[in-house]
Amino acid sequence: MYWVYDLPGWLFGALTVLLFSAFGIGGMILTRRWVPSLHHSEVSHNDIVGFYFGAITVLYGITLGLLMVGVWTTFSEAQQKGDREASCLAAFYRDLSYFPEPNRSQLQTDLRRYTRTVIDVGWPLQQRGIVPRTPNRMELDDLGKHLVSFAPATEAQKSLLSESVHQYNELVEWRRSRHVSVTAGLSSSLWALVLIGAAISISVTWAFHVRNRRIHLWMTAILSSLLGMMVFLLAAMDHPFMGKISVSSKPFEIVYETLMKTDLPGGSHARTQ
Repeated sequence: MYWVYDLPGWLFGALTVLLFSAFGIGGMILTRRWVPSLHHSEVSHNDIVGFYFGAITVLYGITLGLLMVGVWTTFSEAQQKGDREASCLAAFYRDLSYFPEPNRSQLQTDLRRYTRTVIDVGWPLQQRGIVPRTPNRMELDDLGKHLVSFAPATEAQKSLLSESVHQYNELVEWRRSRHVSVTAGLSSSLWALVLIGAAISISVTWAFHVRNRRIHLWMTAILSSLLGMMVFLLAAMDHPFMGKISVSSKPFEIVYETLMKTDLPGGSHARTQ
């Protein structure tokens, strides 16, 4: 079902609401003639159905609310991981600027290549639910090899190398943490609970004995649409890096544009000199 994340957000939401509404209205139309036989010929049992409906919706609402809180927490944590990885990139790049030439240029070039690979290759893959292992790993491996090949000549350079190795390891950790979040999401059993619970909540509305068909239709449609919107929001944020409603690569782009790009030939740093 990952293909739904390739759709525009408005279309994904509209299709979800339309599907839930079609289920609710279609079920109401099919059962409307049969429902009166469940009620007394003179006294309806709408009060009993109402109590039953209230209990189900409260239980389902609490469950859905807890799931929404969990999904939002996961989404926020994934966003924080991206921000921290970008901050680590910026600090690492600053540390590399203190290396002597030609090591400085080589290391900073490796880090710029890694950042561009994350933005141009890694992020589009993540939005499709694919963990971008090979491209990012190759760029980091090259950076690590060039980093450990540096032979410090002074105590200051030894401290600089030690700090840079620490920054490199931290960058690898944040990258791995981000990749783990790509496939994070609710389990199939929880999604079954969400969908079955929504179907039960909607189907109970069919048991009301409402003489005015138009009122019954609008009641069912409104409830179905509301549940559809809530399930859409839950699904849209379930995978933090997938779809249009997802964690953005903006922090990486800001680091590249404001810090790394200025060191390239023709950049703003070069023009001011």
